Amino acid sequence: MYQGKTVSVVLPTYNEKDSIRACILGFEQTGVVDEIIVVNNNAAEGTSQEVAGTAAIEVMESRQGYGSAIVAGLRRSTGDLVCICEPDGTFDPVDIFKMLPYTNDVEIVYGTRTVGEFIWQDANMGWFLRLGNWGVAKLMEVIFNTNSLSDVGCTLRVLNRQAVDTLLPLFKEMGSCLGAEMMVLSRITKLRSVQIPVNYRARVGHSSVTGHWIGAVSVGLRMIWVILAYRGQARLIRARAVGKQTDDTPMVRA
Repeated sequence: MYQGKTVSVVLPTYNEKDSIRACILGFEQTGVVDEIIVVNNNAAEGTSQEVAGTAAIEVMESRQGYGSAIVAGLRRSTGDLVCICEPDGTFDPVDIFKMLPYTNDVEIVYGTRTVGEFIWQDANMGWFLRLGNWGVAKLMEVIFNTNSLSDVGCTLRVLNRQAVDTLLPLFKEMGSCLGAEMMVLSRITKLRSVQIPVNYRARVGHSSVTGHWIGAVSVGLRMIWVILAYRGQARLIRARAVGKQTDDTPMVRA
């Protein structure tokens, strides 16, 4: 627990057989995590065996997609605070300690991988991906008048229960762009957020999305489309979110 609040961790997995166990154990060793949910999204053979014997709960999600796996994990989670993380070796579970204190002030804490001092040697964050993530983040920042953003593709983030309950009914992106969609929707629904730098290390194994520049460009263009599309839907979505609020769950401050 963290300051009397239970903490869940959601780990979507597809091609992380060789790194997922270390990630689970890393979160276990922090001493603040109450629940670890591994969402098996048609994962590589042997993944379930790596999860077995740990404290993690394995959930199966057959609908393929990064977004599908995260949504399934959020629905299964029970914690007051929910950390989302890719178990591919790129993120350090210890970084949860720098994110949790911000949950006292905001509903969502986003990580950013584009701060040079936190990018480790051999990490897949060369100038192309770094500039691309920064550029799309700045587009979102300008269009939606957000706080300072420098990364739209960082999976590592922490949401409180109010944010999870507000956003789950609104998600449409079940692929690689759910992270960017979450950022846009959090702004539209007036959920407070902050983005802080996190460590970014070399990946264990090969990424099916950003492992080649063509995949990275495709995801980047899709993110831009999501940002522009939601610009015209902001009022409707905000009204829908307000309509779901109950008397004992007021809208958060702007």
